[in-house]
Amino acid sequence: MEAGERVNVAPRLLGPYLERRASGHAGWIAEPARWVNRVLQRLDRGNPMPQADLPNWVGARASPSSASRLSSINVGRSSELIDALAAAKAGDTITLAPGHYRFSGRSLEAVRLGMEDAPITVRADAFGTVVLEFDLLEGFHVTAPYWVFENLVIQGACTSHDSCEHAFHVVGGAHHVVIRNNALSDFNAHIKINGSNGRFPDNGRVLNNTLTNGTPRKTSLPVTPIDLVAASRWLIEGNLIADFVKDGGDATSYGAFAKGGGSGTTFARNVVICEARLRGAPGRRVGLSFGGGGSDQSGCRDRKCVVEHENGLIEGNLIASCSDDGVYVNRSSGSKVLYNTLLDTARVEIRFPESTAVLSANLIDGVVLVRDDGILRDEGENETTSVWALYLGWHPVRKLFVDADALDLRFASQPPASLGPDSEADLCSSKRTRRTLIGAFERFAACLGTPAP
Repeated sequence: MEAGERVNVAPRLLGPYLERRASGHAGWIAEPARWVNRVLQRLDRGNPMPQADLPNWVGARASPSSASRLSSINVGRSSELIDALAAAKAGDTITLAPGHYRFSGRSLEAVRLGMEDAPITVRADAFGTVVLEFDLLEGFHVTAPYWVFENLVIQGACTSHDSCEHAFHVVGGAHHVVIRNNALSDFNAHIKINGSNGRFPDNGRVLNNTLTNGTPRKTSLPVTPIDLVAASRWLIEGNLIADFVKDGGDATSYGAFAKGGGSGTTFARNVVICEARLRGAPGRRVGLSFGGGGSDQSGCRDRKCVVEHENGLIEGNLIASCSDDGVYVNRSSGSKVLYNTLLDTARVEIRFPESTAVLSANLIDGVVLVRDDGILRDEGENETTSVWALYLGWHPVRKLFVDADALDLRFASQPPASLGPDSEADLCSSKRTRRTLIGAFERFAACLGTPAP
């Protein structure tokens, strides 16, 4: 990577900076700055229309349940669910009858102890048949281990966005929690994970969920659909994360991050669309991050946060339509960023001397930026775009696809192949060969369920 790439700024970031600096000045200064911003945005991002529909081939969908039925408890009313949670025993499966359930007031407390071979499961028989409406600051408040939540549609229903923080808050001793095949909408941080009193909810899984918002979140609170602080060894896989726009405070939001001194988080085969139906709102949106915007030491696993995260993996993800970084590594050591496809994002950024990262076999519609003494250990076979090309409106990585703006990701021409690190499966669940195409997938049709010719 040439030294020039370390300091240059994408047009999508320079334009808003110039407009902010000119704001409040005389019209002959402010208006040209606004015009320059519009031009730079058009050159860098194009002018795609908001997407009418989100991808239906990733995230929550109708699928058979794998829930245990050692002891089945059927509930059909909101009060019955509250009672069942309070009385649950290891091995219980709480199944909600089809319908709408509304909750206000206190959180739904998951405090009873599950066991490794007998978790406590809360579920619907079929995805889409059970809708939970939460007029709650926090929905499910999970403080005990070995709980499973699956096949639920959960909607925030608060008048104020400040009052609908989380659909799930997994905290303290709630290790080995599984959140699987749910659709969560209209929360600030749909899934919040953090330690408490020296205990940490490690070894959890967030699998095949859909996390979205219907409108920008009018709040100064953090807006991050998966907000993981101080916990370790979480697997975040197969989720659709979209439209996490923050309209308040610092106007900066993240699709998902892991920070606070934890380790071993994996973000694998997710689709992150920072702006889909909420295209063009002001503010800064980042796809996936180790480190996020940093942590308060009081919330860190070691009470110091010498590093924000260690030994994390970002692999096989599609990250698109972000006004800021697609991947941001902030004070996080031993990070690996492998086989990802980034479209319409500013860059991959590695920042501060605590950050060490390996990048290999990524398709990046933008640059790789290393700054403030960050360390890029290896950069093998990545396809990037020169920052100067972005100012000319030239996007060769996007041109590899039939229509990248519309997420028609069939190849118009094949990207280079890689002899990079081993990877068992790509975004579309195709087994990779030893010499594989770089990026998140080899054959997009497999994501759509089209058999190979």
